Amino acid sequence: MIELKHVSKTFTSKKTNVKALDDVSIHVKKGEIYGVIGYSGAGKSTLIRCVNLLEKPSEGEIVVNGVSITNLSTNKLREARQNIGMIFQGFNLLKTATVYDNIAIPLKLTGIPKAEINDRVKKYLAVVGLEAKADSFPSQLSGGQKQRVAIARALSHEPDVLLSDEATSALDPETTESILSLLLKINKEFGITILLITHEMHVVQKICDRVAVMENGKVIEEGKVIDIFSKSTTDTTKKFINSLFPEDIPTEVINSLREQGPVIRLSFVGQSTGKPALAEVSKKFEVYTNILSGNIVQLKNEPYGRMVIHLQGTKEQTEAAITYLEAEGVHVERVNL
Repeated sequence: MIELKHVSKTFTSKKTNVKALDDVSIHVKKGEIYGVIGYSGAGKSTLIRCVNLLEKPSEGEIVVNGVSITNLSTNKLREARQNIGMIFQGFNLLKTATVYDNIAIPLKLTGIPKAEINDRVKKYLAVVGLEAKADSFPSQLSGGQKQRVAIARALSHEPDVLLSDEATSALDPETTESILSLLLKINKEFGITILLITHEMHVVQKICDRVAVMENGKVIEEGKVIDIFSKSTTDTTKKFINSLFPEDIPTEVINSLREQGPVIRLSFVGQSTGKPALAEVSKKFEVYTNILSGNIVQLKNEPYGRMVIHLQGTKEQTEAAITYLEAEGVHVERVNL
């Protein structure tokens, strides 16, 4: 549905050149929610603005729904953009227009008949749960309600693709949850492909099918969310994941415990999160298990859990316990601080 082929973007000024994107290639499949995560300056905002050519790439090709849009004429590009909805962090609502008109005015500009505009405005206000706010002004709405209006406006063009530019980063945690649930509902009910950028791993965890991790204008890791969580290889990705699994264990504690047996990090995926693996270890082997930290989060389609434990016992028994855990589908990583 969305394909970036070897896309680069360089911003040029009198004093310097900044390469915001460096040979980026990603493929977003039809009907999925694809996340792009990275710290500030990673290039993710430039990437999403290249998808609808708000920023034109310096090199490479953008393909949306089978159409290469990189070199379209102005008129053809305008038509292509009608199939690409976009929601922004700052909402971008007209302050002097009602909620109804904020959705209706862009439709009028594209020449849609008045009766159809009325039907679409009512339909998508209902989708976002704001039927009663049609005559309100943006100043009378909460941040979450403003974002819902922006989402309804993007949906009213009935696009195949929805771009989300940090749509939840200005919202409180509870409102963020409601907006993410709304995006999931939209994806499921309308089959709209969603490409979103974020700096919050919680957003990726909650709704994404696949994710790309960016750093210094490059994609450094990409894949299914569950694979990124369980098999991440880069330090940046691990930092994002660790934000969901804080391990505030003093180094002195780790070192003192290690004298009595290994300290290991366990990752549980899917059904393995429900297995009483540690209880079985204590029964089968002459080891004592001490849980130092742990958490289970629900990914979009399955749970993922992680904990740090200390195994106290002889080397022979602790190694046998680790082998048993791995055979039970638990990923084991030795903690070295």
